[in-house]
Amino acid sequence: MTQTQRPDFHRFHNGSKVALPFSDAEYEARLTGLRSIMDDAGVTVAIFTSMHNIAYYSGFLYCAFGRPYGLVVTEADCVTISAGIDAGQPWRRSFSDNITYTDWQRNNYWRAIASVAGQGAVVGYEGDHMSLTQAAAMDAFLQPVVRVDLAQATMTQRLMKSKAEVALIRAGAATADVGGYAIKDAVCAGVREIDVAMVGRDAMEAHIAREFPDAEYRDTWVWFQSGLNTDGAHNPVTGRVLERGDILSLNTFPMISGYYTALERTMFVEEVDPVSLELWEANVAAHELGMRLLKPGVRCAEVTAGVNEFFEERNLLQYRSFGYGHSFGMLSHYYGREAGLELREDIDTVLEPGMVISMEPMITIPNGQPGAGGYREHDILIITEDGNENITQYPYGPEFNVVGAV
Repeated sequence: MTQTQRPDFHRFHNGSKVALPFSDAEYEARLTGLRSIMDDAGVTVAIFTSMHNIAYYSGFLYCAFGRPYGLVVTEADCVTISAGIDAGQPWRRSFSDNITYTDWQRNNYWRAIASVAGQGAVVGYEGDHMSLTQAAAMDAFLQPVVRVDLAQATMTQRLMKSKAEVALIRAGAATADVGGYAIKDAVCAGVREIDVAMVGRDAMEAHIAREFPDAEYRDTWVWFQSGLNTDGAHNPVTGRVLERGDILSLNTFPMISGYYTALERTMFVEEVDPVSLELWEANVAAHELGMRLLKPGVRCAEVTAGVNEFFEERNLLQYRSFGYGHSFGMLSHYYGREAGLELREDIDTVLEPGMVISMEPMITIPNGQPGAGGYREHDILIITEDGNENITQYPYGPEFNVVGAV
């Protein structure tokens, strides 16, 4: 085949469609909601580039590795756009159609998109994801009469979970608990953080494979931290060896078809000193207060203010390092974030039944002070008609989480 015969893009529908995380009816309902958003905004074609929105509307979770991916939605079409390196997998894992672009020449990605989107349309896009470079290419290849940012509207749609999503999130929370119990059994003085983390990860991956035999398996992980390494919520695992009296942070993060869940607990190795115990119990009390405050009709900022007041009364507010919780659903540590449902002072979203949110207060006492370390508890709660349902079952607090005694 000569260079001139090589296609810019083509449909490589290799094999048959496989079982996706949700039913066809679920994806149809999501697209119906999206098309309503598009109609309200006067948008005739939507171009999605983020992992979370592409997966939410199509079922396909891409692995970029420096290549662009997309989803084009019109009144009649829903087409994922994928790189040739992935061959037929994006077709098999997409709810509807798929086009593969080749790398024979630059910008074949946009040529593939234009084959569905056409030119001169009112184009919706994700303003919080598309780069300036890609925005310029979109203008050149699609020549939109106007661009409309759909990021906020699609995020709002994702905030309200369907019954199928809630079921998957429940399964994720249960999987996080599995990892937590495995870690509790593995903790003892003399082992490394990485050794404990691997035990928790392996237990969760085995559990997911049993419960979801048709899924793709990737991205489940553990952050197990000790001593000074507990000061940040997202500190990577190290080779530090655990010692008697160490403060620990247990963090298990199962990923099931792009849906992230979490379990986070404060622990101590064998014993806890009196100052640390007092701080730990204060954070547990803040956690319990926060969970009581999560109910329909309450604004995120109001919940935040309530927990802030609790910490301030105990002269601990200055040790808080981030907000008190966030939404759950199609998100990960490297993509997605439903920023409209975070427990912070600047978020006025009103809690509604069907939302899923965490409560996760954390205080960090600086190194060198009595009780130094990071204290954090984390539960996942579904907002109900009259309050909330906690779907995290692994216990929190000193009675259960002073561990590793022989």
